[in-house]
Amino acid sequence: MINTYQTSLAPPPVPPRLSRSHPVLIPAPLPSQGNSKSLVRFLVGVVLLHLFLSAGGFIYLYYYGKLGNLPSAEGKAAFLSSEKQETSYRALARMVVEQQSHTAQKSALFPGYLPWAINHSIRRNINYYHKSWLTILEPGDYYVYSRVTFSKGDSQRPLASIVKLRKNETGEEKNVMQAYCNLDDHSGSPSIPRLCTVMQGDVITLEKGNQLSVWVQDLSLVNYEEGATTFGMYKL
Repeated sequence: MINTYQTSLAPPPVPPRLSRSHPVLIPAPLPSQGNSKSLVRFLVGVVLLHLFLSAGGFIYLYYYGKLGNLPSAEGKAAFLSSEKQETSYRALARMVVEQQSHTAQKSALFPGYLPWAINHSIRRNINYYHKSWLTILEPGDYYVYSRVTFSKGDSQRPLASIVKLRKNETGEEKNVMQAYCNLDDHSGSPSIPRLCTVMQGDVITLEKGNQLSVWVQDLSLVNYEEGATTFGMYKL
């Protein structure tokens, strides 16, 4: 007889053997919320510190490579010494007017041009021509100044002081600075000397060989006391 009885039930599981031990897994506790925040803050601080150090290093290397090594005390001293030496050799002139007889004005080589006492004046890298003209040896920008004091007036015209420039010894003259003052012959006490001073100053670009001089309409009107009438220039 054939057994047609069938069942879908699975056979019972085999019981574990007592001779073998199985590890029991215990899940680790999750970190608390406070510890997570501390860890995040620490990581953010490390990242920011790294960024600041990187930026600082970049800036230092940029300026270090652009400007080079910072000058030492010896380098600074050498630089100041060279600058002082360059200034000491800069072209300049301070001319003192010559105290001569004014009756020879009509027979002078340059009537109306103030003559300068060459031996009592200061010149550096600037030459002179017939006592009245200063000759430029180094081209460049010069500050030119003039001070002319008059002790007598002119009844027909104001007292004029004009700085003239010419390209060379034979060049055409032109006025580069001019100024005026006036003396009233009928005012004040006759026992008190009456004076007026014309002062000028300007920056003029000069070429090698250019010549400068100071012209007045009458040399006998000029005050020739020491320091009252001067003329000069210095290279910028």
